[in-house]
Amino acid sequence: MDKPLLEVEHLTIVFEHAIEKVTAVNDVSFAIPRGKTLGLVGESGSGKSMTAFGILRLLPSGGRITAGTVRFNGSDLMTLTESEMQELRGANISLIFQEPIIALNPTMQVGEQIAEALTVHHKTSGTETRARVVELLEAVQIPNAIDRVKDYPHQLSGGMRQRIMIAIALACRPLLLIADEPTTALDMTIQAEVLDLLRELRATYNLSLLLITHDFGVIAEMADYVAIMHQGQIVEQGPVRQILRKPLHAYTRSLLEAVPGHSWT
Repeated sequence: MDKPLLEVEHLTIVFEHAIEKVTAVNDVSFAIPRGKTLGLVGESGSGKSMTAFGILRLLPSGGRITAGTVRFNGSDLMTLTESEMQELRGANISLIFQEPIIALNPTMQVGEQIAEALTVHHKTSGTETRARVVELLEAVQIPNAIDRVKDYPHQLSGGMRQRIMIAIALACRPLLLIADEPTTALDMTIQAEVLDLLRELRATYNLSLLLITHDFGVIAEMADYVAIMHQGQIVEQGPVRQILRKPLHAYTRSLLEAVPGHSWT
């Protein structure tokens, strides 16, 4: 594997409630090289999204990291202050949520929401910001971009809203993009378009990508490496072609067998 941009080692995340303690992520380790895509695959509840939130130190109430290190571009994220993490989120590591209709602010025009991502990190101001917003909308293939800046999320289709989320995530030209089930709520045609867009943007911006999904078909198309999560642990990982052709773990084989009409030989 090439030199990693992101290295996660022995990450453990625990949720403590009044009557029980639950380990959501258990001793998870993986790495993502610069300019490459790692697919994190597993069923709902396997710990995929919680791993991403742990990397960004954005855990829900009751959750805490009890062990492990996360190194990004040479820095140990576990040692940074919250102020330093706020500077890093969005600027160096961006997250695409799986539900854009929830993640986007319904009371703000989409152009304003992209502009906010730029101004928060002091990347642009004034006229330059407006030009950059249009440039980003064009980059994610929004038609009539100069007119769409004034639209509200409810005026756009699901696929268009997901493109807006990608534009926001790309606004500050991050090194790492985390895409959490980015095509789950979309029909098959729009899914393919969004995946093609992510592939194209990865090449254009030399992005590293952590692609979280339950769909091995998506991983086969998009990823260089894959890690399979089951009940909070990574049970198998390696280059995609190797895992597709010769899966070693029974859970991996069951996921592959669940993809209709695919042969991995």
